[in-house]
Amino acid sequence: MGIATKHIGLADKFAVSASSVCAVHCIGLPFLLSVFPAIGTTLFGEESFHVWLLWALIPLSAFSLSLGCKRHRNLSVLLKGVLGVCVLIFTALTGHEVLGESGERYSTLLGAGLLALAHFRNFRLCRLSDCDQ
Repeated sequence: MGIATKHIGLADKFAVSASSVCAVHCIGLPFLLSVFPAIGTTLFGEESFHVWLLWALIPLSAFSLSLGCKRHRNLSVLLKGVLGVCVLIFTALTGHEVLGESGERYSTLLGAGLLALAHFRNFRLCRLSDCDQ
């Protein structure tokens, strides 16, 4: 495995982790707030938490997916990633005011899932094709 493959793989792992944090936050926060209402006063309880995650996800996804797709040339990976990011941006900007609480949750899960799948597939394709070549 070459150096570029390691960098792409590391970025993909971070992006999958951030997408997972987003999904877990979306699913688990209502439960945690009912058990520990003080969490609502922290960053994790704020609606802006998704926006902060996006600030990390967008450049990370752009970096790893563009480098990986440039090498393995599987554009479906890039399209899934872009769609996932677009869904997450739309959800973060519109929030539950437009989508409702359930709609916001499902939309976040959809975007995070698409993005995680894209990064997982990117990682696998880079390992199979040794993107350093």
